[in-house]
Amino acid sequence: MASAPAQASVSEPLIGKLAVYGVGLIGGSFALALKAAAGVGKVVGQGRSRANLDLALQAGAIDAVAHDDRDAVADADMVLLAMPVGQMAPVMQRIAPWLGARTVVTDAGSTKRDVVALAREHLHASLTRFVPAHPIAGAEKSGAGAARADLFRERHLILTPVADTDPHALALVRRAWEMAGMRVSSMDPQRHDEVLAAVSHLPHVLSYALVHELAGREDAERLFALAAGGFRDFTRIAGSSPEMWRDICVSNRDLILHELGHYRTELDRLAALLHEGDGPGLERLFDAARAARNRWLQMR
Repeated sequence: MASAPAQASVSEPLIGKLAVYGVGLIGGSFALALKAAAGVGKVVGQGRSRANLDLALQAGAIDAVAHDDRDAVADADMVLLAMPVGQMAPVMQRIAPWLGARTVVTDAGSTKRDVVALAREHLHASLTRFVPAHPIAGAEKSGAGAARADLFRERHLILTPVADTDPHALALVRRAWEMAGMRVSSMDPQRHDEVLAAVSHLPHVLSYALVHELAGREDAERLFALAAGGFRDFTRIAGSSPEMWRDICVSNRDLILHELGHYRTELDRLAALLHEGDGPGLERLFDAARAARNRWLQMR
């Protein structure tokens, strides 16, 4: 009589328990992506809004709402801090006493110098297991209702570890984001903030500024009524979370001010060309900008 075939063993997920603080667009999408990849066993959520947490439950981003910080993090394999950077300090303070001896903590903040400094100040014994990270992905919508499993697919994730970051913690965070679909690279926290000030923070500031300036005019209603695709494309990111971008601008203000200085110089160059009616000069500038943008699109 033939013996029954042996049952295939079921591999353990990469993360047994994940605790997400801030189950919005980024935190919720990370949880959904790991669930889709069978990379997590259980996800618990914590946040300021019970309504948002209930929405995350309904969407399947989390399996439960933690009763308190101890319930959330004590037996977690990984904790993701996905709230605006201005909320990092109090959350780090609250969770530090309850973090397990092997719990890895990471974040999804858009600035890194300040987050690393806060971790040094508040995480104490768990500091070596803190892995700073920034997923460069997003949308103009926020909250758990905006989360989706494919948000990170083929997008860039920047890790900014420091000298005393535990290599095992670093490897776990890297693998988790790779399972979520991201292309992972590493960068120094200072350099990260310099680069993002130029290519992310400055565009958001400019988009908000344009909409705010037009909205303050007496004929704003007519202006917006006649705005079309160009205005929509340029101002899309002005629909992003004001709280999140307030915190980013405050924490990275020195480098954003530096980039605004460069932009003012470029605006002065444009103003001079316009004042002189220099059509060929304007065309050369526009052509160089178009060529640079096309190269960027090809790189992507």
